[in-house]
Amino acid sequence: MTDPAARTPSTARDGRLSYAVFQLARAHRGYASAMLRDMKLHPGQELLLMQLFDRDGQSQSELLESVGLDHSTVSKSLRRMQEAGLVSREPAEHDRRVMVVRLTDEGRAMKKPITAMWQTLEESSVLDLTPDDIEAFISIAYKIEQAVRERDHPDRRSDGPTGDGDGLVSRGAGNGRR
Repeated sequence: MTDPAARTPSTARDGRLSYAVFQLARAHRGYASAMLRDMKLHPGQELLLMQLFDRDGQSQSELLESVGLDHSTVSKSLRRMQEAGLVSREPAEHDRRVMVVRLTDEGRAMKKPITAMWQTLEESSVLDLTPDDIEAFISIAYKIEQAVRERDHPDRRSDGPTGDGDGLVSRGAGNGRR
């Protein structure tokens, strides 16, 4: 196997971590996309379905916030999913402007294949990692994600040891993800 550093373009040598994240994301997404195609899904649709498996009958806005995708992407995905018979969208009783998304029987039937796909993806991803490697990677990945998301909000970062030890100001209960 070729040393990854040897494959890094010279313009990315001062951004080796970012280049490695890019390469990892591209490989991971490519593998996931191939499995999704076999299920006749587009990337991102499984994330919407997973949210609906956990709580069916969410508004389009709630789904948008839970998956962190932009409005046009979610709208397009939901339209495709509705056309494929996976979900239905209806105006909410309390406010006809709000669209409520519900799984159809065909959509609910996707739970086992999507669960199996994520298990396969996970098994491939952790193949040569120890349990400690996995936990360390998850922790570091979320720290990087939070730092990138908060790049334009320096007021959310801690200046010193008054934070929770990771340099970030705590947002209360939860896992720190939005």
